[in-house]
Amino acid sequence: MRFALVLRPLDEERMALARQIGVTDLVTTLPGGGPIWDFDAIVHHRERIADAGLTWSVVESVPITNRITLGLDGRDEDIDAYCQTIRNLGAAGIGIMCWNWMAVFNWMRTSFTTRGRGDAFVSSYDDTLMQDAPPTEYGEVSEALLWETLEYFLERVIPAAEEAGVKQALHPDDPPLSPVRGIGRIITSVDAFQRVIDMVPSEFNGITFCQGNFAAMGADVPATIRRFGDKIHFSHFRDVRGTVPSFEETFHDEGDTDMAECIRAYRDIGFAGPIRPDHVPVLSGEDNDPPGYTLMGRLYAIGYMKGLLDGTA
Repeated sequence: MRFALVLRPLDEERMALARQIGVTDLVTTLPGGGPIWDFDAIVHHRERIADAGLTWSVVESVPITNRITLGLDGRDEDIDAYCQTIRNLGAAGIGIMCWNWMAVFNWMRTSFTTRGRGDAFVSSYDDTLMQDAPPTEYGEVSEALLWETLEYFLERVIPAAEEAGVKQALHPDDPPLSPVRGIGRIITSVDAFQRVIDMVPSEFNGITFCQGNFAAMGADVPATIRRFGDKIHFSHFRDVRGTVPSFEETFHDEGDTDMAECIRAYRDIGFAGPIRPDHVPVLSGEDNDPPGYTLMGRLYAIGYMKGLLDGTA
């Protein structure tokens, strides 16, 4: 496996620091983006990272519009733009795209100031706080609709990904429960991932294995890593305490999951892809902005991951 980071902001100092702690890969989006990511802009961004001694290996993520997820007018145009971006990324040698099927809004927490170990800020989710939340402008969105639109999307996107050589790695819904504010969520269980893999069978139709979400589902995380094997293209290494409908994120060394056994599981399946620490606690002296993506917790996480890797060799 290859250690990777998201760096915010992505600057020379942080890229140098990443190299110093043994990170080889970066996970990033493209500044500016657009409906179609321009090939030249992708190459320039890739080379900026390469010139700093790192590899841009994962795109996280190209936005998927509500017109696509909700099956609204204009979705074919948006899917065509998405596929062209895949082709441009493939031509530039970027081989993995992390994506999600969370319609209307992305990942959600009810608190970013829950106190963790030593009063570090961690994020948490309590679904009882969402029970009286007003609906979004889209009203009720059924799981049946989302399964229908997902199949429509995959049948068009996976052939483009195969042609371009860009693996599609689906991230779980976060939190993995349904509905949230009237919006259905479907990528909320191990069986849901199996359904997606079976829907359009291809080596390019795979998984972003976000350990925190699989833990929040109540899954046996190491066993699930072994179950999906080479369908795991990319990994988010994080942990939680509790399961839906209520959980909180933790330092990587204190959650409910046996993280050493996860590393053993990755070894067992021969995982050679990028793995990055995901949401981290906010340590003393840091601003809680953006929540989960501050720097010192990520340094702690990489050190812990390297220790686990050496300790399970």
